[in-house]
Amino acid sequence: MKTDNNLKDHIKQLEEKLLNPEVRSSRVELKKLLADDFFEFGSSGRILYKNEDIADDGIGIVRMNLSNFEIHPLSDNIVLATYRIFNENTNQHSLRSSIWKFNEGVWKMVFHQGTKTHPTL
Repeated sequence: MKTDNNLKDHIKQLEEKLLNPEVRSSRVELKKLLADDFFEFGSSGRILYKNEDIADDGIGIVRMNLSNFEIHPLSDNIVLATYRIFNENTNQHSLRSSIWKFNEGVWKMVFHQGTKTHPTL
């Protein structure tokens, strides 16, 4: 496993990959980053599941800026990532949290939640 600073950088890179248009528009690329039992409580209020809700053309391209990124280790192989997102398409701010699990030599996201917020919170 990576050291703390390297781990933080690595998990942030994985989160940023999920914002990348090439990854978001590819079901194959998305599935590489998501655990088989992945689910999400979306900022839209919908609950999404990996195997039920990813279309062949992915999950849609958006322009988002990530900030205030932190990780919180929960165990040797599980990390909680927290950060803020500004969605340029909708002009909406949200708080985000993801749980990443290290299994078989790779980190995969098992859970994600987005909660709409105001820019000052």
